[in-house]
Amino acid sequence: MNLYNKVMLYFWLGLSIVSAISITYFGFIEGFDRWIYYYVVPVIALLMFFFKRYMVQRMEKHFEYLDEQKRKNQK
Repeated sequence: MNLYNKVMLYFWLGLSIVSAISITYFGFIEGFDRWIYYYVVPVIALLMFFFKRYMVQRMEKHFEYLDEQKRKNQK
């Protein structure tokens, strides 16, 4: 599960960077009046990166809490 979370975390970051660069390139080539609307894609991908990072940190804290509770119950 940890490998999956790391891969998806960097997937969203990579998608955000690659799409922003691509949209900017095509904006210069074909004109920004046509490509400006596509900047929604990197913004959403960047938001997904931050949301995923927040959820992974939250999940790790929850697992630590569960381990602590298990140790308390074993004593």
